[in-house]
Amino acid sequence: MRQHALQYLSPNDWTLLSNKAERLKFRLGEEIIRAGSHIDYIYIIRSGSAWVELPTAHATTTLAVLEEGDVCGELAFLGDGTATAAVIAKDVDVEVDAIRVHDLHALCQEMPGFGLRMFHSLAGSLAQRLKNTSAELVRALNAKSDCSGA
Repeated sequence: MRQHALQYLSPNDWTLLSNKAERLKFRLGEEIIRAGSHIDYIYIIRSGSAWVELPTAHATTTLAVLEEGDVCGELAFLGDGTATAAVIAKDVDVEVDAIRVHDLHALCQEMPGFGLRMFHSLAGSLAQRLKNTSAELVRALNAKSDCSGA
């Protein structure tokens, strides 16, 4: 069974987040996040799914599929606010909760327990994504090696 991206948050934490969240809707193919743009929000997928895509010189590579409960834009919270990849609505209707990074930082300062649980959740989510991306890279390199060696 797939674990929720923010698995360490308490019911009270979820209430705090929902009080700060704005529900947004996206249609199939619409960008939730544009690669390279500055973003001021993190997004929690509430319904539907989305692709995480990395544009390259020759093509666009899908890095992950986000589903209900997954988070995107977390690097805006953890880093400099620049999106490293695009997030595109994969379903006809995708709903997300958008939470301002500024509000999230304020909650972490006001409530250290919340901050600890949030960082723990994001670290686990990012670690899992890195494992998945690394496995995909190994598969792609092996496939390329098999094709060039044949």
